[in-house]
Amino acid sequence: MANLVLGVGSSHSPALNVSLSNYQKLAERDQKLEHYDIEGIPRTYEQLLQHRDGRFQNEISKKTISSRIQNCNKNLEKLASEIAEAKLDAVIIVGDDQKEQYHDENMPSILIYTGDTIQNNTLQLPNHAPEYWKIARSQFHEQNSSRDYPVARDLALHMAKHLIEKHFDISHSEQLGKNRGEGHAFGFVHRRLMHENIIPIVPIILNTYYPPNQPRPARCIQLGETINEAIECLPEDLRVGIIASGGLSHFTIDEALDRKLLDAMETKDRKFLSSISTNKLKSGNSEIRNWLTVFGAVDSLTMDWKDYQPCYRTPAGTGCGMAFSIWN
Repeated sequence: MANLVLGVGSSHSPALNVSLSNYQKLAERDQKLEHYDIEGIPRTYEQLLQHRDGRFQNEISKKTISSRIQNCNKNLEKLASEIAEAKLDAVIIVGDDQKEQYHDENMPSILIYTGDTIQNNTLQLPNHAPEYWKIARSQFHEQNSSRDYPVARDLALHMAKHLIEKHFDISHSEQLGKNRGEGHAFGFVHRRLMHENIIPIVPIILNTYYPPNQPRPARCIQLGETINEAIECLPEDLRVGIIASGGLSHFTIDEALDRKLLDAMETKDRKFLSSISTNKLKSGNSEIRNWLTVFGAVDSLTMDWKDYQPCYRTPAGTGCGMAFSIWN
């Protein structure tokens, strides 16, 4: 019988590939954008700075930022080592697509990719893009030429059929429609968490960002539970892992929400997790849905390690709540 033996959660922010010297560039970028506050209300950067009273000034010293960057890199190394040591036959990756492959003409709520392989391409940014941004985004892409990665197609098809039987009206795709490659959520896992320890994957794409058909928190948890059911009813002797790619709160860090989420996942507080307000899941916060899906899948496992690094970069508290976890 197949078994889910490992769960992993990891932020995949571009900031994970940015040096200390370039963090200020990200801060300058934040100051030009509009944001949501922690209640999901739209704010200009100036409004957010005033609303939050600039109280995060102490969080953006070079020493603090440097320490958090180092901790994040150590955490990524730990996750990569854990994945390699688990000797997995397949990895399910739950991630989001930010109009890399799926656009307004067809934006699936839940999609399973069922091709034999999935392609990742080199970075596609205009020549005039800032150098720091090219470096930040490069972690999601191949360095020299495109690469085809193996897909656990039989498992993907089995999961698609099982989910349909369980009343999940999912989409599926056997090929990528655009030449941008598999997308950041999946490229991150291949490039930062697998390295050359390549394991066949099942890509599950959630529409986390774009209204109106984003799956609700309780539905994400149910999805994860049903994914685990699908694994357990496979007769093959497979060791399967599942990874949540993305999150937590960004681009306005909500440290209280992030820490409560991680604690609730550790204590298996389904009531709290299934009732999170969708107002809290706007912009980058929406990737929390990927974690909720994995939480639903790993009910038989224990979260035996987690770490959280609130990587602030402006006095208004913008940045990314970087989270990392392991279920065994």
